[in-house]
Amino acid sequence: MILLLFLCVITLSFSGHIISENGGIFGHLLNNQLIYLGNLIEIEISNYYKNILVLLLATTSLILGSNALLPSKKIEEKGARTSKANVKEDKPKQVKIISKDEEIQPTKKAAPKIIEKKTTKAKSSPDGYELPSLDLLKEADENNKNIIPEDLIEENRNKLSNALKEFGVEGEIDIVRPGPVVTLYELKPAPGIKTKRVISLTDDIAREMAVASVRIAVVPGKNSIGIELPNENRNTVYLREIFDSDNFEKQIKGIPLSLGKDIGGTPIIADLSLMPHLLISGTTGSGKSVGINGMILSILYKFKPEDCRLIMVDPKMLELSVYDGIPHLLTPVVTNPNKAVVALKWVVREMEERYKKMAILSVRNMAEYNRKAEEYSLQNKTFKRRVHTGYDENQDPVYEEEEVVAEKLPFIVVVIDEMADLMLVARNDIEHLVQRLAQMARAAGIHVIMATQRPSVDVVTGTIKANFPTRISFRVASMIDSRTILNEMGAEQLLGNGDMLFLSEGGRVTRVHGAFVSDSEVERIVSRVLI
Repeated sequence: MILLLFLCVITLSFSGHIISENGGIFGHLLNNQLIYLGNLIEIEISNYYKNILVLLLATTSLILGSNALLPSKKIEEKGARTSKANVKEDKPKQVKIISKDEEIQPTKKAAPKIIEKKTTKAKSSPDGYELPSLDLLKEADENNKNIIPEDLIEENRNKLSNALKEFGVEGEIDIVRPGPVVTLYELKPAPGIKTKRVISLTDDIAREMAVASVRIAVVPGKNSIGIELPNENRNTVYLREIFDSDNFEKQIKGIPLSLGKDIGGTPIIADLSLMPHLLISGTTGSGKSVGINGMILSILYKFKPEDCRLIMVDPKMLELSVYDGIPHLLTPVVTNPNKAVVALKWVVREMEERYKKMAILSVRNMAEYNRKAEEYSLQNKTFKRRVHTGYDENQDPVYEEEEVVAEKLPFIVVVIDEMADLMLVARNDIEHLVQRLAQMARAAGIHVIMATQRPSVDVVTGTIKANFPTRISFRVASMIDSRTILNEMGAEQLLGNGDMLFLSEGGRVTRVHGAFVSDSEVERIVSRVLI
């Protein structure tokens, strides 16, 4: 049939051509009709061919698809069996390939690599933190200890007694206590001898004894006056001696701070949580910066980052910058005075938040809160607090209840190295913030260590002084500065290089020889902590 239609089309075309050339007008009309009929036949033929072609293609695809399904199922089954058989080999290979690609193509894998590093550091740093070893500190050489001979002590006692008699002070020196830096001679004065009279002879006694300075004060709890004379050969008190002592090892509560040794050589450990804040003063070369380093290292040797956090403010940009990056820091070391105000405002807000949490659990201090938080954690319990989220259409405050998980709160210690620089830039803000922290932060577990070179009244104001009952004074420039920081004279007579007067909360003044730690030791410890 297809062949017949094809022949008809050819015949019509040929006859139409003949008619068109030899038929005139009628031939031309007949030719047009034949062409129209031929076109209809061609369209029918093309549609017929198209239908046949579509049927052929559909049949072929069905045949090929049914044959292809069987091998794919076999391949899938084979692949599943292979993956199950080699599952132990695929996992380590996969991890190895990912880590290798991250090293070879850092630009493509930058985001996953950075996120993974931060997460690992945040999880492993607190749990994996190891307390520094004492081997990082210099050990004192016992062979180089300068022991004062007894005959020299007796000679100095007789010489001092004769000098006092020349000045009209009658009495008996009955007790002598040699120490690493100074030797204490206890004078039991005769009846009628006033203490002020003996104290007024400080410079004269120093001249008679041929020493740089002499400190005279009443011995607490005794009817004696203590006269402290510096030793001819001074022994160095090393920080490792204090850390290795039983007093430091047995201090498991609070925040122990290593200060040094007293006149008799006994290690002095102060608890910052009981102070609860500390004010330090001292001129250049007095040992103030070394003393602050010893206090910070005491925290690093006792606490992990999850137990005690630090905020350091160093306007001079030299003293505390070595600690930048340690895991105990809540923020990098603050060197800009304006940013110091922001940091202190954050501490005040944190203090207020802690008080809200403690109020919900009906506790009075951080220790009780942590105890209850541990109980809640063991029982998987949470508590709710009311949070101000905004205002409604009538401008009334809107509050929502927020579920909070009771977590352990760490101590926060704020170390301010130079208060005078901050007071020059933002006096009102700094004084107000420090006052709030000093008055309220103790129960919240937040404590402040504040230092200044010159304890003048414009730096150590009456407000600050009233809220810092515990103070340490290294050597100062004048009696006025000594009275400003300690309420008494004597700090101007100190020997420097770590020699200090420690005013405890009860008002008792103790002479302490500060422990020495070198810059290289501090760098070694910080490098160890950063690992």
